[in-house]
Amino acid sequence: MMTPEGLTEEGYEVQIGTNHMGHAFLTHLLLPTIEKTAKTNPDVRIVFVSSSAESMAPKNPYQFDQFKTTMSSLSTMSRYGISKLANVHYAAALAERHPNIKVISLHPGVVHTNLTGPIRESSLIMGTLTRIVNSLVAVDAAKGALNQLWAATDPKAESGVFYHPVGVKGKGSKLSKDKEAREKLWEWTQQEIKQHLG
Repeated sequence: MMTPEGLTEEGYEVQIGTNHMGHAFLTHLLLPTIEKTAKTNPDVRIVFVSSSAESMAPKNPYQFDQFKTTMSSLSTMSRYGISKLANVHYAAALAERHPNIKVISLHPGVVHTNLTGPIRESSLIMGTLTRIVNSLVAVDAAKGALNQLWAATDPKAESGVFYHPVGVKGKGSKLSKDKEAREKLWEWTQQEIKQHLG
């Protein structure tokens, strides 16, 4: 989360590669088994853990020609926001294309973990600010898992929806509901998957 600039072994900006492409590749590989299971079990689900940080993505988030660079012109928060917006968009696009599978994206809440380590270590100000925010609003890992557990099990969870804790819908950014951006991301991602997996 919010890592320094870098590239994955596959050549993607590290947060795009980890948070979006990794999810997309794994889902693509599992999809035949998931679809087969859905034929005999009406409650098959895929849950993408996103973040409310999707709201930190810039207004024009998908500069695909930049996804295979370190995207150094953007802050680590913006790059993280783009990757988490991509989770929301990809889940919604997948849900639309696979109505027999519940595909859900969610924000787990602010959870006290070591994921903010790079930010805490980046500067005294950011370290102090992160510690203060964590002490005021962060929950422990057990409470932080509640939205994921809810999305994976509750019959009321709806496919294609982005949920905040616990089971609250409709709180995503305006950009998270942008169907045109969602479709562009879907098409680009499918092309990338084909290049890597044939």
